[in-house]
Amino acid sequence: MLPKIFNTAGPIKPEIHYNVDPLTRFNLEEILSLIEYGKYFVLHAPRQTGKTSCLLALRDYLNAQGDYCAVYVNVESGQSLRNNVEEVIRNVVSNLCDELSLIIGSKLPNLTREETIAQVPASALLSGYLSRLSQALDRPLVVFIDEIDALVGDSLVSVLRQIRSGYGKRPAAFPQSIILCGVRDVRDYRIVLSNQDIITGGSAFNIKAKSLRLGNFSKEEIHELYMQHTAATGQEFDEACFPLIWEATEGQPWLVNALGYEVTYEIKENRDRNVRITPEMIYRAQENIIYRRDTHIDILIDKLKEDRVRRVIGPMLASDTDAKDTSVPQDDVQYVYDLGLIALDKPRRIANGIYREIIPRELTWSTQDGLIQQSEWYMNADNSINMEKLLLDFQQFFRQNADSWIETFDYKESGPQLLLQAFLQRVVNGGGYIDREYGLGRGRTDLLIRKPLTNGYGGPIQYIVLELKIKRGDLEKTIQRGLEQTAEYMDHCPAGTEGHFILFNRDKGTPWDEKIWHRTEQYHGHILTVWGM
Repeated sequence: MLPKIFNTAGPIKPEIHYNVDPLTRFNLEEILSLIEYGKYFVLHAPRQTGKTSCLLALRDYLNAQGDYCAVYVNVESGQSLRNNVEEVIRNVVSNLCDELSLIIGSKLPNLTREETIAQVPASALLSGYLSRLSQALDRPLVVFIDEIDALVGDSLVSVLRQIRSGYGKRPAAFPQSIILCGVRDVRDYRIVLSNQDIITGGSAFNIKAKSLRLGNFSKEEIHELYMQHTAATGQEFDEACFPLIWEATEGQPWLVNALGYEVTYEIKENRDRNVRITPEMIYRAQENIIYRRDTHIDILIDKLKEDRVRRVIGPMLASDTDAKDTSVPQDDVQYVYDLGLIALDKPRRIANGIYREIIPRELTWSTQDGLIQQSEWYMNADNSINMEKLLLDFQQFFRQNADSWIETFDYKESGPQLLLQAFLQRVVNGGGYIDREYGLGRGRTDLLIRKPLTNGYGGPIQYIVLELKIKRGDLEKTIQRGLEQTAEYMDHCPAGTEGHFILFNRDKGTPWDEKIWHRTEQYHGHILTVWGM
């Protein structure tokens, strides 16, 4: 028998994957009640959250109970066919036939794919097939339609309307219950038809009884998942790892599994199950995942190019203290939330630590490649970073290049912060870590650099706090507020932490000679360097 592993691709297979029981990830009692009462409803969640695993587990549960005939169908293959309604509908019915054959075999000889698809027009094919099937079965039919939002335009509308057309005939001549599953709630779809008319998903599917959102893993579920590995292999995790795993993932299932797989398998020396997993290994695994840009990360990166995403994320990257939750269209906010990129806290924030790291890094990837400085230039004899030398160099770089480089950014409003982070990343990359805190209404971006001074876990670490702020209003008042915030951040860091407050002056009427300066300040027991840019 194969040893179990953490799953990072496709639905879980309990015989080979560590897993959180999919049936515990939603309110099973509520879903069974919706099905019993003949409701049509939506289950949605961001990509790679475990939706398909949950649907397949629910299908198997219902079929094992014997009260319903439950069938699952994935319609994502229709995405490439777009507005070709006839081909999409025939594709959906064909896939449904294939899935049914796995469940009911040859019990329905009069409902073969050929007899079903050949003569019926696409506009009535799906509804007609579901009606005939429901009448032929000896149990009420339950249908799960996965990746429904992969369909677009006229094709999506046709599927929704054909389902709606048979709703009144359930359960004798139409499915008892249909569950639509995708990234977004069907009510939030803005569907552009081939004639350029726009309709909403709610109007095309106004029979929806409820919308359920599949959540992330809890802290307890993360611990349980990792302990399955310990139980199977004997390899232990330092308990200090788990707060770091939570901070990095906040329970996003793909990230949780990817960290587990990376730290126990991809880091080859850790395949020795006598090696105890330490926090430093979790940091290393996180960096590897970000740098490798797996499919999950690539999808997230691609979304950053969309205008709707930029309108939401841009003010957060800039830590715009003047931006309000109401300054961005609510539909855009909901869209970015449904993608799993943000948490709807007050104020809004990036959903987890790994995404918080990926976003600014990726937006400055080409900028990092264009920087010629080497990390060795800024290293002291004890392997620590000489931040004074680094920031003096950055001041001159910023003076000479800021305007031209920032113009190349998609997220221009956060250009100064992104440019500094690109500069820092090029220096720190491979030898340390940058933790970032930013968000709507914060008024600043906080960076914490952790630079291990020796190899291995448990050695001395250099800690450097940098707080970034755009000058708005009176200079000295802004500096005093920045000193207060920087010192407050340093209070939560280990003794000996180095502190820098960086103030970007974007006033075009101020000459560079007045913008570029630095000085040392003492504030509440901390020695801080203040930098004007």
